[in-house]
Amino acid sequence: MSTETSDALAVGKKLVEFCNQGKGMEAIDALYADDIVSVEVMGMPEVGMPREMSGIEAIRGKSKCWYDNHEVHKSACEGPWPHGDKFIATFDMDVTPKAGPTAGQRIQMKEAALYTVKDGKIVHEQFFYDMEGC
Repeated sequence: MSTETSDALAVGKKLVEFCNQGKGMEAIDALYADDIVSVEVMGMPEVGMPREMSGIEAIRGKSKCWYDNHEVHKSACEGPWPHGDKFIATFDMDVTPKAGPTAGQRIQMKEAALYTVKDGKIVHEQFFYDMEGC
C-alpha cells in the first residue's frame, strides 16, 4: 500500500469514527487542513451558505449552520474506501430541515463524500447526493 493510500485510509477511519460518534465538529478540528475547500451539490442561500467554501473557519461555520438548520434523528457513516490520496465515505441521515423547501418535513438523506488528504489532513471534500429529496 502506498504512503498516500495509507494516509487517506488512516484519516478516513478517524473521520468515520468521529461521525459515528456524533462528533462532526471535532472531526473538523482534528482532521481538516487550515486551507480546506468544501464543495456541496448546492448552496443554502436561505441561510447564507454558498455551494463552495474554503478555509477552516468557513467550514466550521458551514457545519454549524447545517446542524443549526437540521434536527438530526439518526446518522450513520460508512467507509472509508481509499484510492491514492483520496477516500470516499457514505452517510445515511434521518433529519428534519428547519429551513428551505423541505422545512418541517422529516426526510431520509443518503450522500457520498470524496475527500483528498495531504500531509495527514483533509484538504478537499466534495459531496454527492440526490437533489430530489432536498
